[in-house]
Amino acid sequence: MNREPAGTRLEGLVLVLILIVVGGSAGAASFTHVHDWTMANSPDNTPGWFGWANAVISELVPIAALLTIRRRRRIGAPIGYPMVLLIAAAGLSLAAQLAVAKPGPSGWLLSAVPALAFMALVKLVLAPAPTTQPMAPAPEPIEPIRVQAAEQVTTEPPAAITPAPEPTPAVTVPASEPVDVPAHLLPTARFAAVQHEQATGAPITPAELADRLDVSTVIAGKLLTTIGGVR
Repeated sequence: MNREPAGTRLEGLVLVLILIVVGGSAGAASFTHVHDWTMANSPDNTPGWFGWANAVISELVPIAALLTIRRRRRIGAPIGYPMVLLIAAAGLSLAAQLAVAKPGPSGWLLSAVPALAFMALVKLVLAPAPTTQPMAPAPEPIEPIRVQAAEQVTTEPPAAITPAPEPTPAVTVPASEPVDVPAHLLPTARFAAVQHEQATGAPITPAELADRLDVSTVIAGKLLTTIGGVR
């Protein structure tokens, strides 16, 4: 809890003393003026307390009205009625001060000073002082939080052991038996090859020769190989 400095406490004490002295003097003078004005305008044999009652009413009603206005402002309530009472009571007090004064500006001013000073002090004491919000301390820089990440170790599952394929036995293809070239077909094959080349301009194929001679393609190939020199 922070304590106020000694200088501030001393100033507050002096201010309270000034307010008490000035407020008491202004109140007493203002009360006296209202009392004298009341008694001067009242019938004969009017008791003196009646004048003091008017003085208390005219001087304390503004204080009560000001307190009510302050409270209603805090809660957001309307302040019209207490404001009317404040103006009416202040006007009554000023009227009493001016009524007992000597005619003239100086007399009116001097007579109104106690009432004006009393109401000004009441306003000074009861008016809410602006509150200064304490400045929030600057936030300290926040250091970044360093988190040391553990090294992630990934363990790979062992490779599946696949059995080695069994060796497949080699398949030996028997060599084709040599085909004998029929000698009696050589002239016919040569004639067919020459005729085909003259007719088409292209050498005859084994399939075409086999078709003409009605033999297998293998034999036709052998025949063409034998007569290969023929175009």
